[in-house]
Amino acid sequence: MAEASTVVLFHSVYGLRPAVHTAAGRLRSAGHEVIVPDLYQGRTVSSVEEGRDLQDEIGQEELLKRAITAAAPHSDRGLVYAGFSLGASIAQNLALGDEKARGLLLLHGTSDLADDAAVDELPVQLHVADPDPFEPHDWLNAWYLRMRRAGADVEVYRYAGAGHLYTDPELPDYDEEAAGATWRVALGFLDQL
Repeated sequence: MAEASTVVLFHSVYGLRPAVHTAAGRLRSAGHEVIVPDLYQGRTVSSVEEGRDLQDEIGQEELLKRAITAAAPHSDRGLVYAGFSLGASIAQNLALGDEKARGLLLLHGTSDLADDAAVDELPVQLHVADPDPFEPHDWLNAWYLRMRRAGADVEVYRYAGAGHLYTDPELPDYDEEAAGATWRVALGFLDQL
């Protein structure tokens, strides 16, 4: 394995639930340091709708501010930004703004990017359900092309028949086979950084 990565792992719209800690433990067992910010400050929800309401209550700007505040003390090390769904979109925004970022691991989500976004061959790996109601094919194709134009080295893995948050064993979307494949590939990605 190459040098261990420092990964900042952002939770989904559900908040900092046990599955996020389990994922962080999996990464730590592989030798990586993992920072797990709680952007909701202790609150969790039981549905996407409740999560969106909480997200609206906090505000996108405040969520990004909390994410930046959590990552900033560690950014000199060259972070790998990672996240689940909402957390993936936050991770993407931070990685594209951090010239020292070593990688970007997106699970179940992406974000729009500015026309002038530019990175120097940033390694990016996306794992997403196929189809995914939150990440439709047309969007993903356009996202991929824009990330490539920005200079990212992008890999996309799609999992047929899986639900949106298929790595979370506590949700109806869970797909054990797709989750296992995702973690095998993702750990290989981290080992190469």
